[in-house]
Amino acid sequence: MDILRAGSRPSGKGPASWFTGTVRIDPLFNPFDAERVQGAQVTFEPGARTAWHTHPLGQTLVVVSGLGRVQREGGPVEDIRPGDVVWFAPGEKHWHGASPETAMTHIALQEVKDGKVVDWLEHVSDADYGA
Repeated sequence: MDILRAGSRPSGKGPASWFTGTVRIDPLFNPFDAERVQGAQVTFEPGARTAWHTHPLGQTLVVVSGLGRVQREGGPVEDIRPGDVVWFAPGEKHWHGASPETAMTHIALQEVKDGKVVDWLEHVSDADYGA
């Protein structure tokens, strides 16, 4: 048995190449294990969001606080709230983040395929974010 104590691993700043705005990433489990599911708690300040991206084996988000937004390519921007669970299918181009006025925190879960969990693409435009 392993108990990973809260606060025992440092928070990280979301890199500008992957995010717009201020984002904090707190690893939950297996942050570097190339053969397993990985999990992180991600906090987006108001207006912050990911770049467009895909996951080779999909991604599940569990919203824990705040108000957020998600969009898959070709679909509408949708609000997400605490308790919502969002599933993105393998290869589905999407983004997620906070609403313009409210921060949002979610737990992100993704499986590793061939040592990779994500393919980062272009940044989300302000027009797409505000749609």
